[in-house]
Amino acid sequence: MEIAGTYLEKIQVDLTEVVEINSAKENPKNFRPLYERYFRRIFLFILHRVSDRSLANDITSQVFLNALSNIHKYSHQGLPFSSWLFRIAINECNGHFKQKSIEYTVILDHTNFNHIAEEMDLSDEDRDHLSTALQALSFEDLELIELRFFEEMRFQEIADIKEITENNAKVRLYRALDKLRKKMNIK
Repeated sequence: MEIAGTYLEKIQVDLTEVVEINSAKENPKNFRPLYERYFRRIFLFILHRVSDRSLANDITSQVFLNALSNIHKYSHQGLPFSSWLFRIAINECNGHFKQKSIEYTVILDHTNFNHIAEEMDLSDEDRDHLSTALQALSFEDLELIELRFFEEMRFQEIADIKEITENNAKVRLYRALDKLRKKMNIK
């Protein structure tokens, strides 16, 4: 019964979100519930990338301004609205990094760290080298790892954000994990 309850709750949330999106398309004033639902998650995602609260606030504001301005272009395809917001956030961050010639950083918290370490089945000794190895990855590889393990996204959501197939998202992520293992000298 609990599985059925969870499934019904998800459908209800999805329907609520679709209603809110359609309402926001009709009147920009109705965008507020979407903003309130996703602001914190998008802000923290950006903050982990830029390591500056003020800058994260600015970029997050730009993300939601872009989303509001382009809500009429959004079409629901069975994925959370957040996937679309994350795509905008990634583009805004990338634009900022290119404009300012700043290197991308990753801030690991305990939960994020454990998700990756468990997936890779790391020993305690290997865990000590994880942060350094992550910083040595390419931007693209790091982004995939961040979406999967830090944001805990499903492969379909990652695929939507990256505008690739779900299978391609899986392949790219596992290749990124293989590169991470090699940087850590793990077989």
